[in-house]
Amino acid sequence: MSEAFEQERETETARVVFMPSGRRGDFPLGTNLLEAARELGVDLDSVCGGRAVCGRCQVLLSVGEFAKLQISSVAENLTEPGETEERYKRIKGLKDGRRLGCQAQLRGDVVVDVPVESQIHRQVVRKSADEIRNLEIDPVTKLYYVELPKPSMEDQRSDLDRIAAQLESEWGVAGLSWSLPFLAGLSPSLRAGEVYGGEFKATVAVREECEAVAIWPGFKERIYGIAIDVGTTTVAGHLCALDSGEVLASAGLMNPQIRFGEDLMSRISYLQQNEDSAPELTAAVRDALAELVRELCRQSEIAAEDILELTLVGNPTMHHLVLGIDPTQLGVEPFPLVLDVGLSVPARDLGLPVNEGGTAFFLPCIAGHVGADTAGVILAQAPHASEEMTLVIDVGTNAEIVLGHRDRLIACSSPTGPAFEGAQITCGQRAAPGAIERVRIDRETLKPRFRVIGVELWSDEPGFEEAIGEAGVTGICGSGIIEAVAELYLSGIVAPSGRMQAKGREVEGHPNFIPKGRNFEYILHQSGDRVIRVTPSDIRAIQLAKSACYSGTRLLMDRMGTSHVDRVYLAGAFGSHIDVGYAMAIGLIPDCDLAKVASAGNAAGTGARIALLSRAARQEIDRVARTVEKVETAIAADFQEYFVAAINLPHASDPFPKLEAWLDEQGLARR
Repeated sequence: MSEAFEQERETETARVVFMPSGRRGDFPLGTNLLEAARELGVDLDSVCGGRAVCGRCQVLLSVGEFAKLQISSVAENLTEPGETEERYKRIKGLKDGRRLGCQAQLRGDVVVDVPVESQIHRQVVRKSADEIRNLEIDPVTKLYYVELPKPSMEDQRSDLDRIAAQLESEWGVAGLSWSLPFLAGLSPSLRAGEVYGGEFKATVAVREECEAVAIWPGFKERIYGIAIDVGTTTVAGHLCALDSGEVLASAGLMNPQIRFGEDLMSRISYLQQNEDSAPELTAAVRDALAELVRELCRQSEIAAEDILELTLVGNPTMHHLVLGIDPTQLGVEPFPLVLDVGLSVPARDLGLPVNEGGTAFFLPCIAGHVGADTAGVILAQAPHASEEMTLVIDVGTNAEIVLGHRDRLIACSSPTGPAFEGAQITCGQRAAPGAIERVRIDRETLKPRFRVIGVELWSDEPGFEEAIGEAGVTGICGSGIIEAVAELYLSGIVAPSGRMQAKGREVEGHPNFIPKGRNFEYILHQSGDRVIRVTPSDIRAIQLAKSACYSGTRLLMDRMGTSHVDRVYLAGAFGSHIDVGYAMAIGLIPDCDLAKVASAGNAAGTGARIALLSRAARQEIDRVARTVEKVETAIAADFQEYFVAAINLPHASDPFPKLEAWLDEQGLARR
């Protein structure tokens, strides 16, 4: 390193932002990325002590203008690979664009992605298949087995004429069109089927009763489909038998687009700042979808060629990017969609490794920031079929909110940000083993107890330390931070305004309180140098996120002309694991009977699965989506007023009598 650079680094710093955690900090020029990651508590693996031997600290520089982060991240802001890193690349190899975190040093501001395989504690993508009730299985693609005479000098009809005639005579299926993959496989399949007897025997897959899309020799009993939820943070899929609806495999993985921004507006901002970069984001998410398909096939031991149908849901930005459509206009008023109808496209056009005749169906979008994922939620929860005033909230980096009943549905999208997923929280992390997910605080001693993902014991129960093992407690995830804030509030430690307060109680010298200026931090757990704590800024982040969600709901209630809701469903990965009582205690949802507040699971994914298995459901959601009224929070004059009032815990002015009654019953009333 040059003397001039050594002098420069003494006086200058650079900012580094690690994705997907969103953790960031300023470091002296010349600091390597592994050192920065360790200081920030970023989940970056390394077992060789930074000697460029293990290769576990691989990172990927995100190049571009990140307006929200106020960072211009370019290759020149990291030192070039030196001899040590080049030697590792020659011997063991590095994927294009990858750097070793222990070798790459800061020369300027950078945004760095930590790939899943470089993370010590990989996220648990908790999107399992939820039960579907009262669904009549009627997939759009069905199988027809036929037996037909072989050609002869007396019967020289083409293979196509021969099989078309047999399909009509045996099954009454006539007037078909023929896909190229079907035509390419026709002759080989018929002749391979000859081994089954003196005739040609084959099974034909027909889609929508109008197009032959695939053919197999002999008798084939089953074909399969995959329902996929393309989320901003995670991508999840379920592989199902089309004839029975049975779920044979479920899998999920991180959406690799997160290196371009942790939320939707960050990614749109990236697109706005980096012209013609949409194909890069499309390629990233399509690669993830292909990997998801391969994983589902591996789990289920189903051949890729047996997969004929896919259904996909996602917010409008994800929807457009998977299709290869630039969504930049969604970031500019009036936020117009390129298309909003349900759409079928050949799966091969998306690079998905399924049968060449396979089709991908995208559920319809509703409006600029209310997408096909919301259509999936509506299909799964059916508020349009209920007489009750029903509120459905799909909680993620954006909250998609639907309110109504059989006579009317209205919807909006509200920017909650990534706090509910553990991002931008001091000790936050995504849901993974070792993350705190449940919190209780003793009202007398003010000491905490908690549970972590992967361990059934509470922290004060015998055997807890042995159960968590060497990895220990690693951080706090979304459901954990919600409960921590709620418990701090209910214990009287946090005021309704969100400010930490002693409230006349002696906290000086208390092991769980650390003075911080005129305020203090609350310690949930400490082991060696690792301290898991809740800070005033964490509480503020949760206040802002819950306020955005509540304000969106309040706006819809106002437009609907109602002061109450009868039933509430919390959907999404986060909504599936949050304790609904604590959600109401902080004012995430409006006051209602808690017996009628429930988790809807991954409702968007469930809707995708319903559409996979039912032709009628596709027609239903196409019809319903056109009737949903969209309310745009960005231009609603009263949204800001609602937002300010909703900052308080649980609210500055709205009453919560049912919540108070429930807290009394549970012995949780605020001190």
